[in-house]
Amino acid sequence: MSSLKEIKTRIASVKNTLKITSAMKMVASAKLHKAQTAIGNKLPYEQQLHRMLAGLLQSEDLRESLGKELGMSSRNGKSPVVLQDLDMDVLPSKKDAERVALVVFSSNSSLCGAFNANVIRKFNETVSRLREHGYELKDIDVFAVGKKAADAAVKAGFQLDEDFTDLADKPSYDRAVDLASELIDRFSDGEVEQVIFIYSHMASTSSQPVIRENYLPLALHDYASGTYPEDYILEPDPMSLVKELLPKVLLLKMYTVVLDANAAEHAARTVAMQVATDNAQDLISDLTLAYNKGRQQEITAEILDLIGGSLN
Repeated sequence: MSSLKEIKTRIASVKNTLKITSAMKMVASAKLHKAQTAIGNKLPYEQQLHRMLAGLLQSEDLRESLGKELGMSSRNGKSPVVLQDLDMDVLPSKKDAERVALVVFSSNSSLCGAFNANVIRKFNETVSRLREHGYELKDIDVFAVGKKAADAAVKAGFQLDEDFTDLADKPSYDRAVDLASELIDRFSDGEVEQVIFIYSHMASTSSQPVIRENYLPLALHDYASGTYPEDYILEPDPMSLVKELLPKVLLLKMYTVVLDANAAEHAARTVAMQVATDNAQDLISDLTLAYNKGRQQEITAEILDLIGGSLN
């Protein structure tokens, strides 16, 4: 059994740790509130633009004309947009897309529970499945948003050309545009034929599931199998509007995912620090009880010694 001095030192140490975890929880909670406000303000706007674009592109002729405008209709029959009800989580095969890009979102620091581990696990699983589909590492480009993702990519054997780790701590529309523009340019030039996001979605404070979805080609809702879009009165012509809306939707999608991943990180850290704080409080209670028991035993032993001495 530990001595009373050791227990007392341990209590003091845990109390100091408790102060740190409590402070980190308050900081993470404040950042989470700010991130939730940002994503809450941005998401409805991005979703409505996405819906408007989907409504305009229900016309097959318009989608074909858009491909020709972007110089993509003659390249393996590829289109910048596809009609699909659900998020595209189906990974391509080598014959469908010669080269793919993975954009992985993580945090720059630890102490956020399994947040980074879950993203890295999904990333490694995605790479393994792509290799099963005929890809080699040289056929996969990786863009890491967050140091933990960058470290995992380097460990997996990838070489990162650009650094976007600053986006993880300070979500910036301008930096998100830089990343989105790089991906759009590579997709338009045929350097990559599919772009896939891997990020944690802020479902709730206690739930941040890892999402894998396609960024390019852009998946739009197929209204032929569900609710029809609103009948817009257009000015000017549909093609001009689509050419304006498409880049805006893509840029906003990138920024929305950055904000979503950032909010998920702060939620995970808030929960992790709350759990650490609760555990520290429980440990202090247990150690205090052990200290009091030990102290009582010492006092009892001293009284027994005094009684024994007086009887002698």
